[in-house]
Amino acid sequence: MPKINILVAGSTGYIGIQLIKLLINHGGVRIKYLCGNTSVGKNIARYEKSLNKNKLPKIIKFKKSLLKNVDLIFTALPNGEAQVISKNLLKHNVLIDLAGDFRLNNAKSYFKWYKQKHKAIKNIKKSYYSIPEINGDKVNEYNIISCPGCYPTSILLPLIPIIKKNLIKVNNIIIDSKSGYSGAGRSVHKKYLNRNLYESLSAYGVGFHKHNSEIEQEIKSYTKKKFSFTFTPHLTPMFRGILSTIYIDLKDGVNASKLVKVLTDNYINDRFVKISKLNTLISTNDVINTNYCNIAISKSKYKNKVIIVSVLDNLIKGGAGQAIQNMNLKFNFHIGKGL
Repeated sequence: MPKINILVAGSTGYIGIQLIKLLINHGGVRIKYLCGNTSVGKNIARYEKSLNKNKLPKIIKFKKSLLKNVDLIFTALPNGEAQVISKNLLKHNVLIDLAGDFRLNNAKSYFKWYKQKHKAIKNIKKSYYSIPEINGDKVNEYNIISCPGCYPTSILLPLIPIIKKNLIKVNNIIIDSKSGYSGAGRSVHKKYLNRNLYESLSAYGVGFHKHNSEIEQEIKSYTKKKFSFTFTPHLTPMFRGILSTIYIDLKDGVNASKLVKVLTDNYINDRFVKISKLNTLISTNDVINTNYCNIAISKSKYKNKVIIVSVLDNLIKGGAGQAIQNMNLKFNFHIGKGL
């Protein structure tokens, strides 16, 4: 099988760098172009010293004429920019977006949550939101693939299987998530310049973080019951990793062990989701620099309440690794190739 030619747009950000590091070890792809705006003419090794050993193209500015020479475009760009690129795609092109441009299924919701008009409304219906372990089976039918956000990945992987089985009450789910500061991008260092980023814990987007929309949209597709939740993200003084703590109420006749069994059975053939034994304590250290999402369920002092803890690396399973899983599905590679 000939190698797939790839263009990475947004190559110098934390996600872009992580994507390149995974792609060079994939074996089935060729990085044809690295694109950026403020980094044109520079070597990617300037942004990641470990890439100095690899023969990679210099960074150039994106132009639509490049599309005829590539099979796949990864976009790790600010919200809105992948929409513009999508309007220039050729028939043979596949676009995998790691931002929020095609996560929501209508332009009205996108405007509400992202505070900007969608620039490629016709392509919304031509795109597919794919969590590989949940709904990756339809990736082959689409040429615009949207990867989930990092927080929603850690939240939806444990919740969707147990909601589908009608095991929990869905009217008051509380989600507390903590992320390493790489999740806020390189600009986070300037934004928190006078706020001691490396020694403090900060809540942000309280009540209205844009990932609320994605979580709500996806869970509503699996239940007809009235669904409500509270999601609060926090920025922590670590570089990478996400830990989400989810507080749920059980349906009558359901216990914590039942949830563990359902999740274990659901992901038994999924390499990158690991379900721990009941009451196991897990941490971000368990998953850093891997494509795994680890999930643990614990009992609480109340019989009808349980606590789910979900951990992943926001740059890999919550970003570049999940994008490569979707690429593997689309181009018929083994799901774990390069990971």
